[in-house]
Amino acid sequence: MYNFNAGPSMLPREVIENTAKQILDFNGVGLSLMEISHRAKYFQPVVDEAEALIKELLDVPEGYSVIFLGGGASLQFMQIPANFLIKKAGYVNTGVWAKKAQKEAKHFGEVVEVASSADKNYSYLPKSYVIPTDLDYLHITTNNTIYGTEIRKELDSPVPMIADMSSDIMSRPVDVSKYTAIYGGAQKNLAMAGVTFVIVKDDMLGKAPREIPTMLDYRTHVEKGSMFNTPPVVPIYSMLETLRWVKAQGGVKEMDRRAQERAKIVYGEIDRNKLFHGTVETEDRSVMNLCFVMNEEYAELEKPFLDFATDRGMVGIKGHRSVGGFRASCYNAMTLEGVNALVQAMKDFEAQH
Repeated sequence: MYNFNAGPSMLPREVIENTAKQILDFNGVGLSLMEISHRAKYFQPVVDEAEALIKELLDVPEGYSVIFLGGGASLQFMQIPANFLIKKAGYVNTGVWAKKAQKEAKHFGEVVEVASSADKNYSYLPKSYVIPTDLDYLHITTNNTIYGTEIRKELDSPVPMIADMSSDIMSRPVDVSKYTAIYGGAQKNLAMAGVTFVIVKDDMLGKAPREIPTMLDYRTHVEKGSMFNTPPVVPIYSMLETLRWVKAQGGVKEMDRRAQERAKIVYGEIDRNKLFHGTVETEDRSVMNLCFVMNEEYAELEKPFLDFATDRGMVGIKGHRSVGGFRASCYNAMTLEGVNALVQAMKDFEAQH
């Protein structure tokens, strides 16, 4: 089976196997990872190592904390402005998740839409827009899983940025110093579903002009080392195993190289094949979520191709309903074998039709 699901998504096989072993017996203590206390002395090192590896792999500067929370990125859409929106925040609207984040921020203060690509169904990234200098922060969604666009280089922003990196974290080097916070659900490149990571700049905390409920205040979780309440123990462990794997493979630079290699193979076939075409502007294509549709004259072949690919072991390549067609999500764990199998299926289907 070749797992192209957009999320929860493919994980390295050794991550799955190692996590499964710990679920049966955690480090030989006689208890399952699923039943140990999060405050047990033998679990704290899991959190500590995961935090340290995120800082190491992303070269996180001094003055930033890494915390692990529940609630997914969707909760962060509200928690971010609760902690950081003082007077006005700016949002770049590049897709469904960016729009949802913008909507939640309006509960806490003035929000301006700095740029948008909604006019063409998010098929491109906005460019040459002016970022107001009076913003508390500029919020961006770096990778758009539904539409297949990606901001893969840091923006040149006159104000601090906050980024939802749910679906491309650990796939490339990041200049963390440009951000007040980076957050995301971990179920794409980092872990099984159930844990959310937040990288937050410590000296930006505590400035919001509102009383923040205890659980929503980042200071609560920074001070308690992600242990204020019971954290998602098994997902955090699977994250640790994934971070170990990324480091062993060569770190984020190697993940970036592999992502570019996979994308070149798949997009090359999309552009060559007479049956298909890509859905976004070439220069804005995501290397995480590769979206394509049937050419208009072959529209009736959409379901037959989906069935054809499924019979060959392709899982999760049906496109989101907002775009249609197909989506090959190629996160860090995706292999060249997988993308080559997809490309061969596209070639063979073309030959038949």
